[in-house]
Amino acid sequence: MAAISLRLPESVYDMAKTLSKQDQVSLNQFIATAVSEKISALNTENYLNERKNRASKEKFLRALDKVSDSEPDHKDTI
Repeated sequence: MAAISLRLPESVYDMAKTLSKQDQVSLNQFIATAVSEKISALNTENYLNERKNRASKEKFLRALDKVSDSEPDHKDTI
């Protein structure tokens, strides 16, 4: 595990401290979780952008053509 020195604006530090107490975790755990959540969000965004770049409208339309033209199950209707 790595140790870092982190400088935060006083207002951010105070809010993080308050929220970590409300969440009943240490400030260290709160910040580690927040960084992990940000990393996850950025990785998801990158993954979705990669998928978007590989997308093909033609393949999508071919897939839609394979869907049967029937009424949905009654449980799927509004």
